[in-house]
Amino acid sequence: MISNIGEILKNKRYFILDMDGTFYLGDRLLDGSLDFLERVERAGKSYLFFTNNSSKNALVYQQKLAKMGCKVEQSRIVTSGMVTVEYLKNNYQNCSVFLLGTPMLYDDFKKRGVRLVEDKPDVVVVGFDTTITYDKLCRACKFIREGAPFIATHLDLNCPTEDGFIPDCGAICAFITASTGVKPKYLGKPFKETLEYLLKYLGCSKEDIVFIGDRLYTDIAIGFYHGVTSVLVLTGETKREDSGKSDVKPDLVVERLADLIPFI
Repeated sequence: MISNIGEILKNKRYFILDMDGTFYLGDRLLDGSLDFLERVERAGKSYLFFTNNSSKNALVYQQKLAKMGCKVEQSRIVTSGMVTVEYLKNNYQNCSVFLLGTPMLYDDFKKRGVRLVEDKPDVVVVGFDTTITYDKLCRACKFIREGAPFIATHLDLNCPTEDGFIPDCGAICAFITASTGVKPKYLGKPFKETLEYLLKYLGCSKEDIVFIGDRLYTDIAIGFYHGVTSVLVLTGETKREDSGKSDVKPDLVVERLADLIPFI
């Protein structure tokens, strides 16, 4: 197994890291996370954080990491919100958007040129909105019933915290689907739009990258379904027995991120 890990990782140039449950948990860095980044850079390789969590933007994640003692450039952080903006620009040019999202996601959309409206939108976009209200849910359902396309930044049902799980974007979308009968177009991991965005962002091929994360149906599935190497860490949502029961299989399973250090 040890030689196998080294063989799998030796030609990888970019490590795409999930954040919550993989690199940190809540507001606490997981043991060995900083050592992993240092080893990657010493080996002449690179890393990129990618999170499905669209409740914050790259600037806020940069600040969050800094408070935990991890100082990284903002350009090393990509979110599902950024992928969603790119998708809108490619598929719904100059569209108006009704957004269920936090003020941070609102700011990110506006700064990237998305026109946000409160009535008669061309498209409804749902993110991980920790500021959600019943009124916003009702309006989103109304616009979707009237024919507006329904797009979601990511499909995660729950978000891990130090105190347990809280409802995430997928749970909000399930509410809307139950009311409207319409399912969203999901972005983020594990969907091809995210892989395409990352390959363009990094200027590399899929053979150059490896996805590392704690969730089978997002972090591992993006690799499994699209022919990209993936590593499951057991510091977040997924337990070892879950991996054994799942049809979605990682290329490697380790207890924590730091366990990969000897093989980079």
